Amino acid sequence: MTLCGQPFSLRLSVTDRCALRCLYCAAAEGFAFAPRDEQLSFEEIVAFARVLKTSFGLSKVRLTGGEPLQRAGFEKLVEMLAALGVGDLAMTTNGQLLAGKTAALKQAGLRRVNVSLDSLDPDNYRALVRGGELRRTLAGIEAALSAGLTPLKLNMVVMRGRNDHEALALARFGMELGCDVRFLELMPIGVAAAEFDRHFVSSAEVRARLAAEFEFTPLPEEPAESSRDFVAEHRSGRTATIGFISPYSQPFCGGCRRLRLTSTGVLMGCLARSQGVPLAPHLRGRAEPDREAIIAAVEAAVRLKRTDGEFVQPREMVGIGG
Repeated sequence: MTLCGQPFSLRLSVTDRCALRCLYCAAAEGFAFAPRDEQLSFEEIVAFARVLKTSFGLSKVRLTGGEPLQRAGFEKLVEMLAALGVGDLAMTTNGQLLAGKTAALKQAGLRRVNVSLDSLDPDNYRALVRGGELRRTLAGIEAALSAGLTPLKLNMVVMRGRNDHEALALARFGMELGCDVRFLELMPIGVAAAEFDRHFVSSAEVRARLAAEFEFTPLPEEPAESSRDFVAEHRSGRTATIGFISPYSQPFCGGCRRLRLTSTGVLMGCLARSQGVPLAPHLRGRAEPDREAIIAAVEAAVRLKRTDGEFVQPREMVGIGG
């Protein structure tokens, strides 16, 4: 069966650890990582995904973090999930560790990657992510394209006074590489809430800026998708797919089919709500997972989805899973 007739997509955080401290994702210091023995094992993760697939439908799995490539043996998890037959198995990464792992990831069954790329200026990139090197992410993007982990999507969280002036450059860059580009609105979550009003830029404003060089033709909307995608034709005649994710100015709650599982086993139905459903007790110490309890947990998580536009989420994004 499927709730409301549509299959789910799952954002699956495999770790809360990350070498970066992006301004919208994690505080510069003071964040306490979960003890490693509290993280779900690969077997527990796959057991949940199997129940989600057989009982509700599971169309997509997006592996996230933290930085998923910091989880030891990550390629094995990819292989285990690929064996379930999920149609769209993808990963979101900051790209810092990606260059040396693309061949193994592709062989394990990963289909594609999304890479966070908030700036093309080395100094600004370093300031935004607090700890990374742009050249490493660019090398990871090149390696992923060579390995066929496509369509590769470049994600920019647009922040006024920080990187909004680079939106046009990123769109051109993605077009040159043959990548999709997605511009994400900042969300008032965790560390980003304090200066949200100062740094928020709506998708409409970003699109208006891009209109100086691009003409947009909307692609058919998928009700369950967060991104509003367009074929963007550059004045040179070249085209690219550009998407806008607008959770604040244009909430897409009505068609949302996303579930998020944190690395410690909390199932979240809504990124904008602080509540979650503990799932780990139904997976741990069992020869077989408690299927009925998991089904009840999924139904409870879906009921937690927001019905208004307010964000109530004090957790840091790095601890939830991007």
